[in-house]
Amino acid sequence: METLHMEALQIYWWFVISLLGGLLVFLLFVQGGQTMIWSESDTNRKSLLVNALGRKWELTFTTLVTFGGAFFASFPLYYSTSFGGAYWLWMLILVSFILQAVSYEFRSKPGNVFGTAAYDAFLWINGFIGCVLLGVAVAMQFFGADFEVSRGSILDGNSPVISTWNSSHGFDVIFAIPNLLLGFAVYFLARTMGALFFIESVKVTGTDFYKRNRFRVLVNGTIFVLLFLAFLFALFTSDGYSRMADGMVVKVPYKYFFNLVDLWWIGAVFLIGVLMVLYGVLSSAFNTKFRHGFWWVAIGVVFAVTSLFCISGYNNTAFLPSTTHPESSLFITNASSSYFTLKVMAWVTVLLPVVIGYIAYVWHKMTSPAITNDELSKEDHIY
Repeated sequence: METLHMEALQIYWWFVISLLGGLLVFLLFVQGGQTMIWSESDTNRKSLLVNALGRKWELTFTTLVTFGGAFFASFPLYYSTSFGGAYWLWMLILVSFILQAVSYEFRSKPGNVFGTAAYDAFLWINGFIGCVLLGVAVAMQFFGADFEVSRGSILDGNSPVISTWNSSHGFDVIFAIPNLLLGFAVYFLARTMGALFFIESVKVTGTDFYKRNRFRVLVNGTIFVLLFLAFLFALFTSDGYSRMADGMVVKVPYKYFFNLVDLWWIGAVFLIGVLMVLYGVLSSAFNTKFRHGFWWVAIGVVFAVTSLFCISGYNNTAFLPSTTHPESSLFITNASSSYFTLKVMAWVTVLLPVVIGYIAYVWHKMTSPAITNDELSKEDHIY
């Protein structure tokens, strides 16, 4: 009975991780918006855009920390293997988010050391590096990396390291073409959502601002679709690793495509998410009266990304394949925490609806009505 409960908890926690991943990619609209503030020559309008994003940046940072913390608590072997082995990848992501936090804290303070332009550059770095490398990290879960897991090494007093990577420690993952396809797809998706967020949440006089952002939606959305299709082609034609009943790990051609077919309900959610994204992008680009494309795309992104995370771990699939030592590949069954830990943490997630409801309430209070220069002039804290 406990074995069945353990499997249920592992499945449940992989869904929680998948959902957090979907929410994180949605919240990257902040990073996408940061890459576009440079094009605003008007100082007041640039400040307006920065403050519109500044009201939301902590949600992205908090979700990233929660995502990492949930992975650490529920699947600690992934945390130690990926975060500890591919540390150049994760350190660059961390540094980019530290630059973001510093920028929002000091950008508009009198006497700041570097000047506003330098902090705007930091925001662009976070928007570009953060999005691309987070996409690379997600793609690594499908296409794998060069590592070996040796649990017995924890007893080695000279080198108590469970997972060992190649000498690049994540650099080879960053420059792998399939990983970069998803990385740049996430980047252009974030820019698309950033433009959609400006259309919905910023109120300025004249139509040039909205016209320019609708053009951004069209251009960035088109590039995203092309890159995403290329990624899906690479993904669905690639091999995956599956664990057989006797414990042997075997390579399975077209594994992720068959996962989407076998788990048809997940495939249906994925398709709905993709269609919602396309509807939000096309309607916002071509219908000047349509201003709610942001939420169509946001919900579609959560659906699609959550589905992709699910097929990377369900159906006896390695959610972090080892390309050189297949037997070291990580599955939800061999990388999870103990039964007691998963059970206790499952009770904690009962509070998730309350937390999500609070976030929705705060979001509404901070975004409605749309931000204007008059409202900004009355604020005590300016980013």
